[in-house]
Amino acid sequence: MARDLSVLVPFTVIFFGLISTGIESQGTKTFTIVNNCKETVWPGITHGENFNGSGFALKPGQSAVYTAPAGWGGRIWGRTGCSFDGSGHGTCQTGGCGTSINCTGPGSPPASIAEFTLGEVDFYDVSLVDGFNLPIIVIPMKGKENCTTVGCDGDLRKNCPSELRLNSSGKVIACRSACDVFNTDEYCCRGMFGDATTCHPSNYSRTFKSVCPVAYSYAYDDPTSIKTCTGAEYVVSFCSSRNETVCSYHNNTLSCNTPNSASTTFGRRGIVALALALLLVLSLYS
Repeated sequence: MARDLSVLVPFTVIFFGLISTGIESQGTKTFTIVNNCKETVWPGITHGENFNGSGFALKPGQSAVYTAPAGWGGRIWGRTGCSFDGSGHGTCQTGGCGTSINCTGPGSPPASIAEFTLGEVDFYDVSLVDGFNLPIIVIPMKGKENCTTVGCDGDLRKNCPSELRLNSSGKVIACRSACDVFNTDEYCCRGMFGDATTCHPSNYSRTFKSVCPVAYSYAYDDPTSIKTCTGAEYVVSFCSSRNETVCSYHNNTLSCNTPNSASTTFGRRGIVALALALLLVLSLYS
């Protein structure tokens, strides 16, 4: 029972902020961010080239709602192994974006990154070009046209080549990119390798692609990685399967997809917790 109550807390706090500030203005987009990992994740959020962004902690099983303005373009990723003091200052083992819980810079590699460019047509993808630290998927909800799930639900830390491994206390905590490790033009797709005709997948990027077939494995891995959608809200979920039930909050309603596979722990317990929190908050504001 204590676990269920702890799941309710972040929903309630976040819904208070969203409802009281009027998030449902025209043109905004809702992102439901879910932590299905067995460890706490600190999502990082940055807007385009303006790296002053957001950040917060999600314990296992918790979710949060982030609302982006019309035309938003940016990144969402997970930071791991973080330690922040009461003032929100600290560091992370992977994905750090400065020395604050709210990002003051881009995410440091290695990090698995969800990327978005929102407009009349949304473009979205999951990139492993900067390496891998967590499984992450993006699921469009209520979208039009060919809106498909992207990302990596495999764990590259288990398959990471020894020369790319980032270790801590005898444990592989992330898989670095070949560019980050070797810093050559060929691996980094720059210089004479700086376009799609000369930059080709390496043995390392092929390893990434074999585990994560619908995520960017190198800079010009566009055809199988970037997707488009119109009119969708998005779920960004860490350590989740591409086939499980997920939910999104929008216009005071809770919407869930219905994949063929059975719901996971979040799909059942998380749906109930999110619904109860929503009803609680709406009753307070009615």
